[in-house]
Amino acid sequence: MRGLSSERAPVPQDPAGASHPAHPIPFGRAPGSNGLAAGAHAVMAGVTRIFGSAVHALGPVDLELRRGEFFSIVGPSGCGKSTLLDVLAGLSAPTDGTITFEGKRVRGTVPDGVGVVFQEDASFPWLTVRDNIGFGLRRAGFRGPEAEDRVRHAIDFMGLNDFAGAYPNQLSGGMRQRVCIARTLVMRPRLVLLDEPFGALDQQTRLLMGDELLRLWRASGATVLLITHALDEAAMLSDRIGVMSSRPGRFIEIVETGWPRDRTSAIAAEPAFGEVTTRLWNTLREESLKAMASQRRVAG
Repeated sequence: MRGLSSERAPVPQDPAGASHPAHPIPFGRAPGSNGLAAGAHAVMAGVTRIFGSAVHALGPVDLELRRGEFFSIVGPSGCGKSTLLDVLAGLSAPTDGTITFEGKRVRGTVPDGVGVVFQEDASFPWLTVRDNIGFGLRRAGFRGPEAEDRVRHAIDFMGLNDFAGAYPNQLSGGMRQRVCIARTLVMRPRLVLLDEPFGALDQQTRLLMGDELLRLWRASGATVLLITHALDEAAMLSDRIGVMSSRPGRFIEIVETGWPRDRTSAIAAEPAFGEVTTRLWNTLREESLKAMASQRRVAG
């Protein structure tokens, strides 16, 4: 199989149909960079998250995100995937350990250059698609031609030209999620964190939205981290996939897919795709059983 490899971590003992603009949205470039991968973009070192005195949700976790890569995380339900994203984004502070983004410490606030998209539909029902996408820009003080240009390019790139004046209740679930992604992208993030953004969509729409996400990743040069429960989604989209243990979540294996950068959902038809998903499930199955057993004990 082409390029499939893994880094076995030590185990602790105890969208579719979008039009293509003539030029990509110019976001995702770190200051002074040419958009090419070069070293670690974000680093988590010895990160843990404990809630109260009893719930050890995460870690210790060590992770280096390479500049410009697409990295996905899979793991059992309740293993701390979303908690990891929250502390990496600066939405909450770790209990222990350090997080850096572009060499600067993340200390409980979202750094400049980081964008987050959640599973829940976060569009504002009283705003049109155009105004939803421009909301973050207005909050950040952007006005005039630059803000209008960013919104216009985002609408074009995400294939929403025909719906710019529509309201969220007039859109499909996939289109509403495109709006939420576009609202993040107009801020030109260099690190994009996605927490199950397609979780509420049907399988066909998820695959097509995956194609849109890959196209966006290639055009932007941004580093992308995706949280997902879908092994096929992780296998299709990712350069590397981190497999987490049951709670407290730690990485037990990092799988490198070896896919070309210009991949699409058509890669799912290749035999190597099945090898990647099988590898992921073989690693994850025992951890998922542990998580289920733990949930039964708590329920009992």
